[in-house]
Amino acid sequence: MLRDTILILENEEDCLSKLTDIFKDKYKILSASNEKEGIGLLRKHAASLAVILLNPVIPAQNNFQVLKQLSEKKYVKQIPFIILTDDRTAAYEKTVYEYGIVSYIRKPFHPDAVKLLVDNVVTVFQYKVQLEVTIKNQNEKLRKQNAMLKVLVDKQRHMKEVLIESLSNIVEFRNLESEQHIKRTREFTVCLGTSVMKLYPEYELTGEKIDTIGWASSLHDIGKIVIPDSIILKAGKLSKDEYEVIKSHTTKGAEIIEKVIRIDDEEFCSYAYDIARHHHEKYDGNGYPDSLKGEAISIAAQIVSLVDVYDALTSRRVYKAAYDTDKAFQMIVSGQSGVFSPKLLKAFTEVREEFEAIVKKYCDE
Repeated sequence: MLRDTILILENEEDCLSKLTDIFKDKYKILSASNEKEGIGLLRKHAASLAVILLNPVIPAQNNFQVLKQLSEKKYVKQIPFIILTDDRTAAYEKTVYEYGIVSYIRKPFHPDAVKLLVDNVVTVFQYKVQLEVTIKNQNEKLRKQNAMLKVLVDKQRHMKEVLIESLSNIVEFRNLESEQHIKRTREFTVCLGTSVMKLYPEYELTGEKIDTIGWASSLHDIGKIVIPDSIILKAGKLSKDEYEVIKSHTTKGAEIIEKVIRIDDEEFCSYAYDIARHHHEKYDGNGYPDSLKGEAISIAAQIVSLVDVYDALTSRRVYKAAYDTDKAFQMIVSGQSGVFSPKLLKAFTEVREEFEAIVKKYCDE
């Protein structure tokens, strides 16, 4: 609705007459000389009011009663108020400004100055309202766009997760292992990663990074796709040459991730490559394929390395029976299953019960 009306709340007839003359050619004029009548007009015509000229002490229950009521009902935020007054004290100015008025017309006033003041106030206030509407509309548009983007991101994430699970399950199918192994590995990784994050902030892990590392861990053995069945399914002890072929699954896996897998997530691919290549490295340098030592092994690869050993110990494989969780825990912390960093072992100790719960949750048939 067009705001083309001025409401004047003034009980001095001479002042009301002068103000009406000033604005009658540009605005519709409404006027009231007391509290009840003025508030009634405001409520009825609020949508069309461009500005309100108000003498705060027009006949009312007490001084500033009208201004107080209008402020409480939020009208001063919807329509600009200009005070009509002959009071020039600082205390008076402070009081009316506290109620939210935008300017003064001091009596006696000059018509041209009053006209310019009101026009300026109306222009600025209308611009403010338009700006607020524009911002509100833009925020709503952004909200809808963000909602759509979230749907697309969630869809893309779901597709990525389905692809990762499919690839990892292919590997486990060839290994004659169940898909529970992948679920355990992912949950072990997130569990241990969270413990490391809490204990050792120097690794700069975050919840988001740990989630990505968890999904990347699913592809740690993807290189076994190219290992012959005669070796990967052999129940007896491997020969030296066969063991070298098995070890090559780390480099082959990294190569597959780098050159074959197309997932549009640079951070995920970086973690997946590192984990596939280095999850058999050992803290003392006696691992493979690159004989990395100490903190030269990324924390992601260290985490998955321990997780992989724990799951291998607690799972039945073609070449061994499963150890119970107590035995597996002791073998890892004592160094019987390779050397891990003291920090990692501390984090592992903190989540021992959580690991045991994951074993029970995803036990093999």
